[in-house]
Amino acid sequence: MTCTPGSKACHCVGQALRGCGQQLVAPRVAPRAAPSGQRRRASRLRRRTPRTRCRGAVLPIVLLISAMLLATSAAWFEASVAAARSAVNVRDYSQAFHAADSALNLCARSVVAGTGIGALASPPVAREPTQWKVEAAFEAAAATPVAQWPGSLRAPQCVVEGWSLPARPNARAYLLTSRGFGKNKDSQVWLQMELVIDGDSMERHWRRVAARPF
Repeated sequence: MTCTPGSKACHCVGQALRGCGQQLVAPRVAPRAAPSGQRRRASRLRRRTPRTRCRGAVLPIVLLISAMLLATSAAWFEASVAAARSAVNVRDYSQAFHAADSALNLCARSVVAGTGIGALASPPVAREPTQWKVEAAFEAAAATPVAQWPGSLRAPQCVVEGWSLPARPNARAYLLTSRGFGKNKDSQVWLQMELVIDGDSMERHWRRVAARPF
C-alpha cells in the first residue's frame, strides 16, 4: 500500500511506528529512598571514621612529647645539681682562702714585731726553705694565730722559716707558709709570703701554692 503524505493510511502508519518506539525505550524508574535508619547509620560511620584515625595518631605524639619533657626535666635537674656542687666548692675554697690569708698576715705581723710565732727550730738556709713540705715538721711548728675560723673544719695554721740571702747579708728574710681549711679536710688552701726586712725597708712577695705538699 502506498502512503501518500496527508492521506489517512499514512497517518495510521505513523501512529503505529511511534507506538513501537515507546515500547522499545525502557521506562525510567525513580530510585527508592533508603530507610531513615540506614541513613543514620551511614552518617554515623562517616563521622566516626576520621575521629578514630585522629585518636590513633594522637597517642604517639603524646608519648613523644612526654619523653621530650622527661628528658628536658632530667637535664635541668642534672644542671641544677652540678651548679649546687660548684657553688658549694667555690664557697669552701673562698672560706679556706680567707682563713689562710688572715693567718699569713697575722704571722707576718708577728715576725715584724719580733714575737716569732710559728718559727721552725732550724738555722736559716742559703736556699729557699723546704721544711714546710714535711708534714711532721709543719704540724710540730705550726701556729694558730686565730683560735677558730667560723665555718672551717680546723683553725688556720702558719709556719715561719728563716732564709739567709748571700747577696744581702744584713737583711733578714723569711718564708711564711699558711694553710686554711674549708668545711672538710680536702678543701685546703696554701699560701706563702717571702718577707725581707732590710733596715727600715720591707719587701713582701705573696704567692699561692698550687699543689698541696701533703
